[in-house]
Amino acid sequence: MKVGLSHDIEEIVTEDKTALAVGSGSLSVYATPAMIALMEKTAALCVESYLDDGYTSVGISLSVQHHSATPVGKRVSCSAALVEIDGRRLVFDVQVFDDAGLIGSGKHERFVVNIEKFLNKCRDKYSHKS
Repeated sequence: MKVGLSHDIEEIVTEDKTALAVGSGSLSVYATPAMIALMEKTAALCVESYLDDGYTSVGISLSVQHHSATPVGKRVSCSAALVEIDGRRLVFDVQVFDDAGLIGSGKHERFVVNIEKFLNKCRDKYSHKS
């Protein structure tokens, strides 16, 4: 894995990806939470094939701006570029476009984790509760 890796994904804005459908607003336009999910998915797939068996990456931070609305039926494309590696912390520049131009941008951080240890830690934090 190295700085400079990039990955792109496209999707169509469907009714289930609107602000009205996901509850983040009252309009039938591409929802910010849907855009964020696309950004995270694109970044995760960017590095997935470079991780050892038993490892994955998890999102830990996301700072984005949603610049412009996109109506249902339009195609959006996301690009994630790996811009920094700091041990197990990975930093990505993410951008989302529709046919009219840039609609969203930001920084996304992911952390490489051992799947088994991560899930055990997640379960263990509740096993001590009464």
